[in-house]
Amino acid sequence: MNEAHLHMVVNHFPIIGLFFGFFILLFGIIKKNSSLKSTAYIIFISCMILGKISMMTGDKAEHAVEEMAGFSHDYIHEHEEAAELFMKPIYLLGLLSIFGLVGISKNRKSEKIVSFCVLGIAAICLFLSKEVGTSGGEIRHTEIRENAQNYLKSTDSEHTEEQENEKD
Repeated sequence: MNEAHLHMVVNHFPIIGLFFGFFILLFGIIKKNSSLKSTAYIIFISCMILGKISMMTGDKAEHAVEEMAGFSHDYIHEHEEAAELFMKPIYLLGLLSIFGLVGISKNRKSEKIVSFCVLGIAAICLFLSKEVGTSGGEIRHTEIRENAQNYLKSTDSEHTEEQENEKD
């Protein structure tokens, strides 16, 4: 397993985990269920840790693929910028989740406020995670890029021209 593979294995959890954690926490708040809230907090802490690992493996993944055909440094840079922006609130989310776990374990009334703060920050993280995931996918998956139709048409016309030249 090379660095690019490791990055792709790890980077999906912070995005998917946020989605599940958000709805588990929301349901835990509605039902006033500490077990559900604790589960969400643990998921968010895991998202923070795996997000950090994603950041650490991202540079090495970039170096592994930057010279390969079909990779654009511009798309990699855009993804890197989105990931850096995403990590700031996810660090806060993870830290507040630790406070939430402590609040639950010590039966503190402030935990209710923490749970609403965590839910709000998780919503912000979900919004930012969309850009991180999309920009990461665009690095290799040209079909999801905004200009995908233009790219696919130009690739098709190049392929057709090559076939015609081979016939001559």
